[in-house]
Amino acid sequence: MSARAVLRLARANVGAILGSSAGGDLWKETGMTAVVLSPEPERASSATDRAPLLRWLIFTGATVFAAILLWRYDLLRLMVVSDRTYLSSVIVLIYVGASLHCLWRTIVISREGAGQRAAARIETEGAEVGALDPSAALPDGLIADHIRDLGLKARTQGRGRLDQTLLLRSLADRLRGSNGFGAFASDTVMKLGLLGTIIGFIIMLAPIAGLDASDKSMMKSSMGLMSDGMAVAMYTTLAGLVGSILLKIQYYMLDNATARVFSRAVTLTETRVVPALERAHDLAMRA
Repeated sequence: MSARAVLRLARANVGAILGSSAGGDLWKETGMTAVVLSPEPERASSATDRAPLLRWLIFTGATVFAAILLWRYDLLRLMVVSDRTYLSSVIVLIYVGASLHCLWRTIVISREGAGQRAAARIETEGAEVGALDPSAALPDGLIADHIRDLGLKARTQGRGRLDQTLLLRSLADRLRGSNGFGAFASDTVMKLGLLGTIIGFIIMLAPIAGLDASDKSMMKSSMGLMSDGMAVAMYTTLAGLVGSILLKIQYYMLDNATARVFSRAVTLTETRVVPALERAHDLAMRA
């Protein structure tokens, strides 16, 4: 029996099932790829795909609200004015830039869910090896590219078990992308805070060497310099610690979302795509 005959038989069987139990589902055929579209699982998957972005928005919204409160009570302004090194302002700018980078990476990961949903709708019964090629009806994305690479490997490999270990390693690296920038930014913010601490202590202790206890004006000036140095040390340390913690939380959520996308991609390809390609090759060899 040829692969096309198997596809027609599978289509007739699924059509009978849809007619009796799920009349709202849509069956369609794209080339040699049969697709079943079911609206209910798709809506649930779409909500799951948007979850990382929603979590980032909630977390950032709470952070912005706290910053507005601090500005309302002049605490942020006091930090900026008291920090003569401007390291606190640099830390804030790095935090804003890293947060925008995290937002961009979160959007990229969320969009990969669309490719997963489209690939998950591929009905594997009767699919040929040539069905999953660059012209297949798959959206752009890393996971769709991975599925196309599997189809290309199945066509060039011929017989034998389709091993996707190396392709999965490549997919994992591409999904992580520039997520490592979060660790770099968090560490940089922390180190700048520690640098500000050292500079602040230097400013604070510098007047002690020439301090004259009998000169009241010098004592007053030295106390002012010591107070300024302590302010620099404390504010830069606080800004560095808070910025580092907030960045770690953002990129922790991003790494979790990336790991979930990769896990679903492995499950999809191992349970549906790889068996379909191997079965299609067997059918082609028998035809």
